[in-house]
Amino acid sequence: MSSDDGASTRALVVLRSRLLVGVLAAAILAGCGTMPPAPPAVPAPAPMPQPPAVPPLLRLDSVQFSELEAWPQGDPRSALQAFRRSCAVLAAKPDEAPLGGVNYAGTTVEWRQVCGMATLVSIDDLEATRTFFESEFVPYRVARGSGAGLFTGYYEPQLKGSRTRHGPYQTPLYGVPADLVNVDLGLFRENLRGQRIIGKVADRRLVPYPARAEIEGVGLGSAAPILFVDDPIDAFFLQIQGSGRVVLDDGTVVRAAYAAQNGRPYTPIGAILIQRGELSREAVSMQSIRAWLLAHPAEAPQLMNANASYVFFTEQPIGDPSLGALGAQGVPLTPEASLAVDLTVHALGIPVWLETTAPDPDPTKPDQTFHRLLVMQDTGGAIRGPVRGDVYWGYSPEAGSVAGRMRSEGRMIVLLPRSVAMRLGPSAEFPGR
Repeated sequence: MSSDDGASTRALVVLRSRLLVGVLAAAILAGCGTMPPAPPAVPAPAPMPQPPAVPPLLRLDSVQFSELEAWPQGDPRSALQAFRRSCAVLAAKPDEAPLGGVNYAGTTVEWRQVCGMATLVSIDDLEATRTFFESEFVPYRVARGSGAGLFTGYYEPQLKGSRTRHGPYQTPLYGVPADLVNVDLGLFRENLRGQRIIGKVADRRLVPYPARAEIEGVGLGSAAPILFVDDPIDAFFLQIQGSGRVVLDDGTVVRAAYAAQNGRPYTPIGAILIQRGELSREAVSMQSIRAWLLAHPAEAPQLMNANASYVFFTEQPIGDPSLGALGAQGVPLTPEASLAVDLTVHALGIPVWLETTAPDPDPTKPDQTFHRLLVMQDTGGAIRGPVRGDVYWGYSPEAGSVAGRMRSEGRMIVLLPRSVAMRLGPSAEFPGR
C-alpha cells in the first residue's frame, strides 16, 4: 500500500467517526424532546371570488304627502276619473289575482276597498278628492340603482285616409295578420311570467315575424289593410304613438287603434340621427325628426325601416272625443292623467305622482314644471325601466307639440292602499326577473 493510500484510509475513518457522533447526538437530543424543524408552511387556498351583489330592480321608500312637491296645489280630479275606470277593470278580476309587474302592488282584493271609496267622492269637489287620496293611500318613492328617471310624452295624431286605395291614399294601415302568434311564456315557465314572444309558425317551428323593411317592401298576404292614408311619414309616427284619428275622404272620422305588434324590438330613429351627426341630442324631437325625413325623401324609407318594430291596427269609433283610445288596461286614456309604464315592473291601475317638467305648447317658451297625479293605464315598446313613463297628452295640435318635444328627467311616487303599505313596511326592494 502506498503512503497516499494510507492517508486516504485514515481520512475516511475520521469522517465516518464524525458522522456517527452527529447521529448519536441527534438521537440524544430527540430523546430530550427537541422537535425537528417544521416543514415549510403550505399557503392557504385563495378564497373563491364572490359574485358582485346584484342591485334590486327597484326600491320603494314610503314618504308623506307633505313631501310631494306641490301636492297641495295639484288638482287630482282627472286622475280620480281615470282611477275609477281602472277600478272597473279590477272589479272583474278574482280576489287573488296579482296586479302584475314585480307584484309590489299586491292582489285585486287589496284594492277593492279603495275602489269602493273612490265611487263616493264627488268629482266636482277638489278638496274631497285630495282628501280621498291622502286618507286611502300611502306614497312610495320609486328608486332604482342610479340615474334620474326619464319621462316622455305621446298623443293621438290626426291623419287623412280612405277605405280604398286610390289617388294619394297609397300607404296601408294593416289589421292583425292571421298568422301572427303571441306566446305568453309564463304559461310554460313560472320565472318567465309576464314575458311574451311574437312570431309565426313555419315548418312547425315558431320563427320571428317579418321586420318593417320586409313588410313595407313586399306587403302582407296574411293581413288586409283596414285603411289607406296619404302620407307614409304620418303612418310611421302613428305606429309610434299607438293610435290616431283618421279623417276619411267621405268626411267620417274613425280611430285607428293599436291592436298588435310584430314582436321586433323598437329602435328610435332619433338615436340613429344623433349617432350619424345629423341631429344633436338637444335638438332631437318628433318635430325635428319629421323635418329631417321630409328634407331627405330618398333616405327616409331606409331610416324608418331601421326601426324593425311594426304596429297593426283595428278600426274603432271615436266615442267620447275628450278621451283617447283604449290603453293596455282596456280603458280610454285620459289626457294628462294616464301614464304608460314598463309592465315588467309596474302594474296597471296604480296612481302615480310625477315630479318632472314638460315643454310649453309654444316652442319659444321655456319648459314648465309638471307635478301631477296620473294613473298607470298603458305601456309602449320604448318604455323600459322602473322610473320611466310616457305621459298621454290627448288629441290636439298643442298636445302634439308638447308630446313630441317632451324628454324630461324626474321622479315618480306610487300611491298604494294602506293594506298593501302595511305589508310592505317603510321600504321594500324587488329584484328583476
